[in-house]
Amino acid sequence: MRRPLATLRREHRETWRSLLGWTIGVAGVLFMYLPLFPSIGGGGQMQQIVDSLPAELVKTLGYDLIGTGAGYAQSTFYGLIGFLLLTIAAIGWGAEAIAGTEESGRLELDLAHGIGRVPYALEMAVAMLIRLAWLGAFAGVLVLALNESASLGIEPSRILDATIALVGVTMLSGALALFVGALTGRRSRGVAAGAGIAVAGYAFNAIANQVEDAEWLRLLSPYSWAYHRPPLTEGLDPAGCAALWAGVAVLVTGSAWVLHRRDVVG
Repeated sequence: MRRPLATLRREHRETWRSLLGWTIGVAGVLFMYLPLFPSIGGGGQMQQIVDSLPAELVKTLGYDLIGTGAGYAQSTFYGLIGFLLLTIAAIGWGAEAIAGTEESGRLELDLAHGIGRVPYALEMAVAMLIRLAWLGAFAGVLVLALNESASLGIEPSRILDATIALVGVTMLSGALALFVGALTGRRSRGVAAGAGIAVAGYAFNAIANQVEDAEWLRLLSPYSWAYHRPPLTEGLDPAGCAALWAGVAVLVTGSAWVLHRRDVVG
């Protein structure tokens, strides 16, 4: 008899080393950037630099609040480097989960051993979510630990808000990679789709920041759903958060459905 959650258990058993690498990377970024705030931001130097830049560039990069501790952490980590790291991880995991195992022949072997297609897809999605949640929570703990020493002045509850937004927006890219991989059986197409929605979302947000008539692009931008209202400074946007997680739910459900319907062993 198949053990409950066997696929999920195997995923965590086989991927903990790569997860450890991503964890170290997140820690390295936070320890490199956040302790610098008192010297370059706390005294107003950072704000002076930002004020000297073109207003359009500042809005594009989301640096308009970088003179505050919360704005600095939001701009450097949650809205940029951390977003990039977790998005890359999520896309790789999502594309590999079904399409990658299908290309390697492992998916056919697993299905031949009685693993149902729907449980397989759902457990792979849950494994991805758990890894992203770990990275987001780990980052949040480090931000909280550095909050006082780096003079960031962030409200602890806002760190939780930022974590939910970060995990949501990156999980959406991973879920799209999972869905396209399940639909096509090609890892490269899953990667392209996941990267495409991340890049498009960031670009749409940047354009909306610069062009008043393009404000409607925020409706198409997962990045805007997460960060148009900066969670570290203003708290979580309930509507944006709901849109992110609804999209994740739809894509994960769709992945299970298309894998169930598609011939992967013919």
